[in-house]
Parts: sequence; structure tokens; C-alpha cells
Amino acid sequence: MKRSLFGFDEPYDRFELLETETKTTGSSSDASEQRHAPQPVPTRLSRVEAALKERFFADQNPDLILRPFRIGRRFDALAAFLNGMADSGQIDEFLLAPAMRQEFPKLSRCTAKDLTESVFTLREAAAARTLDEAVSAIAEGRAAVFWAGSDECLLFDTRGYVSRSVGQPQNEPTVLGPHEAFTENLRTNITLLRRILRMPSFSAKLRPAGGKNGVQLALCYHVQRVNRKLLSEVERRLDAIEADAVLSIGALEQRIEEHPWLPLPQTLKTERPDRAASAVLDGRIVLLLEGSPIACVLPVTIGMLFASAEDASMRRPVGTLVRLVRAAGMLLSVCMPAYFLALTQHHAGQLSGEVLSVVLSSHVLVFLPLPAEMIFLLLVFQLVREAGIRVPGVVGHAIGIIGGLLLGQAAVAAHLVSTVVLIIVALSGLGNFTIPDYSTQMCVAYYRILLCVAATLGGFLGIGAAALLTLVLLCSVKSFGVPMLSPFAPATRTNRPFLVRGRLSRSGVQDFMNPEHAP
Repeated sequence: MKRSLFGFDEPYDRFELLETETKTTGSSSDASEQRHAPQPVPTRLSRVEAALKERFFADQNPDLILRPFRIGRRFDALAAFLNGMADSGQIDEFLLAPAMRQEFPKLSRCTAKDLTESVFTLREAAAARTLDEAVSAIAEGRAAVFWAGSDECLLFDTRGYVSRSVGQPQNEPTVLGPHEAFTENLRTNITLLRRILRMPSFSAKLRPAGGKNGVQLALCYHVQRVNRKLLSEVERRLDAIEADAVLSIGALEQRIEEHPWLPLPQTLKTERPDRAASAVLDGRIVLLLEGSPIACVLPVTIGMLFASAEDASMRRPVGTLVRLVRAAGMLLSVCMPAYFLALTQHHAGQLSGEVLSVVLSSHVLVFLPLPAEMIFLLLVFQLVREAGIRVPGVVGHAIGIIGGLLLGQAAVAAHLVSTVVLIIVALSGLGNFTIPDYSTQMCVAYYRILLCVAATLGGFLGIGAAALLTLVLLCSVKSFGVPMLSPFAPATRTNRPFLVRGRLSRSGVQDFMNPEHAP
């Protein structure tokens, strides 16, 4: 048989999935997970073992350990746990060894109360009557013990998976403040908060995060200071989450925020336990997610996003000066490029002859228009910044420094950009780094590009119109019921000045708190 030159008549036998095809593997199981009724614990161990093997796909999952043993040499039992998630040493020493040594000559059957009071020596034990509770507990790293003839089981906290130790903050470093940061372990993060908030009114309520992956979430708040309506609203939004997995605190934030299209963050993400503890004392709610070293603080205001964790560690005159420098850097970052474009494009008459000649002489050989040159350099600055962040270790810092110097020098030498525009972009970038919150930094970085476009189109009038629209937008935005611009809009009474660092509050930390809690 003669084949065509290009092989169009050859059969295609490679595996391929098209975008129009729906997934078959796993779709039915996901639906069954949502529809099936809670299954009680079988009284026969053979059925328990079969049910656990089916739920954990034992033919493909070798980590499920099913250990049969006898309690008091009389009652058949079964211990179930996941290898690597549970601490096998605790199971051997506190579950298997005591049970296999005890005898019950006077008992015809054993109950959960008998076992927890007389046999097993682990501290945290809970009884469960449904197989779903046992499966969820085993997936978390706990051990489940079943025994013959009983419709209940015991769940023991034997979690022993490896986690990172407490380190230093990477994104919020301080000179005078504490040098501890959250880790990926939820229990460790709660402990870090309890070390600071040694009070019975501090509550860390554990609950599912909302995804099918079963990740736990902790709602941390002060029982006597938190707003009950706020707590109910946060729990309502968490209950409404429908997702296959919640993997990070950023993904959780996007699922519970009210304005997902707004670039300005509506929660404060911090890796510092001291700042999270300050928020709890101010009546806010702190969300801690298993596997995430970042805490999510809500609600927030504009003042919180521009406040630093080190403000309370400095004396009032120095703290005030630092805040003024931070505010000046923010204004430089936002307004300086747009102000320069407005002057040169629409209001050149307000410049002196010397300044105008310097600007024109530096731009005479550059082929790009001045607005395009400014926006191009701002984007290049963001490119260098992202490259320095993504490259690990010392190489990232070298890329940021060398890339900025070499690219800037080469661009000026090749007449791609002018020296005046390069200096303005550099000052604007330095001012951006004075903003403590990373998400706010990114919002400001791209907002100044929008202001540059407005300045190019309308000069000072365009900048004023863009600023007015932004102010109107921010006045209408609330973070979990609290206006973002409070205490300015609406005007409320507060003892926390925006720029001048006032006295330390009752919580011991100078921070921007909810106006409802101001004395």
C-alpha cells in the first residue's frame, strides 16, 4: 500500500485528551462524596477494614496502615493510621503496648469510656460514631482504634509529620521588634499567639477551611472584644466556600473578600505573631491556615496597610519621623512620574528655562515619546524586581542590583531612555519600597502607571480626575463591614493619629484599630 508523502493516511494512535471532554475518573467519586449519607461505624472489624481500604484506595495507597491487635487478650481491635502523618512511636508506646498488656476478667464488653479511662494513655482522645469522622481524622494524621462489637471508635491525636521550625520574618524584618515568624504548622502558629496572649479570653476556633482537601483553619479572636456580627459574617463566608482545595491563605482571602476586582488588599497578611496578637487585642479576627506561614487579619483600614510592625518599638519622636518619611516615600512613588509627565506634556510653561533645557537635551536622541519612555521604564523596573524575587538566595539580590545598574546604564548609552526619566523612576521605586505591606506595594506600583496615562491625556486635570475617582471608589469600599478610609471617611473619633505616632494603646502596640473600639 502506497502512503502519502506527508503521512496523512497513517493512523493516529497516541493518547490525547481534548478540552471538550469531561473527566470521567474521579467525577463520580466526587459526586458520591457530596451525596452519601454519614455511614455509621460497622460493628464487625472485617467491614471496617474493607470500608477503610475503599475510602483510602488501599490498592493504590500503601501509606494506610491497618494494625490488628487484641485488647486485654480478649477483644479484637484494629488501629488505623497513615504512615508519615502519624507518629508511630506514640502509637506503639501509648496505644498498642498498654492495650496488649491489660486484662479485663470482669468485663463482657469494652466501651470507649473504659478504654480511655483504663487502657490508653494518650492525652487527647475523642469518640466517634460515624466512619466519615474516622476517615477525616486519619487523613489529618490521627489514629483511629476500632474494636469488635462496638458501633463507635476512638480517635487519638498522634500527628507527628515533619514541619519547619520557627524562623525569622522574611517579608517584615525589624531591627527592634521580635524576630519570630509563623510556620506552616497550624498548632505551632496558635502556640506562638498564645505565648503573647496569655489570657483565657483568647480563642482559637478550629474548623474546616472549606476545600475538599480537609485543611484546617483557625479563627483567632478575643472573646470579649470581637464584634459578634463580624464573627458571624466571617463564618458565613467560610461556610459558603465551594472548592476542591484551599491551598494558601491568599486563595482563601480571595474567596471570602467582598470586592475581588479591587487591586487594593482588603485584608492584612502578616507573618509576625506580635502583629497578629495586636490585631486580636484590637478586636479583629486572625485567620491561620494549615500549611501557610501567613496570617490573615480582618477587617483592615488604609492606615493598617501603611503601618509597620516596628512603630511601637520606637520612641514617639523617632516613630513620628519614620512615619513622615514613609508617607513622603509613598507620595513620591505614586505622584512623581505622573507629575513630571503632566508638567512636560501640558504645563511646560511652569518650568524654568534651565530645567526645561535639561529635560529637552536629555531626551533629544531618544526615539520614544516621553510618556511611552516613562511607562517602559516603570515596567522594566517591575521586571527587575520580579526577577530578583523569583531567583533564590544571594543570586536574586545580585540580579536586582546588577540588572538595575547595567540595564539603566545601557539604556541611557543606547539612547532608549533619558537620564532625567531614569532618575525619576528610580526615586519612585525607592519610595515604593517604604510601604510595609507587599500587596499594597504591588497595587501602588501599577496604580502609578494608571496615573501616568491620565497625566498624558489630561495633565493636572487628568491626575485630579483619576485621584477623585479613586477616592470615590475607596469611600464605597468596606473590609468586612468597616470602611477602608476610616477614621477619615466616615469621620470617627480615634486616639490613633495617622502620621504622628501617639501614645501606646491599652494593647501595648501602636496600630490602627477599628474606630468602634476607640476609647
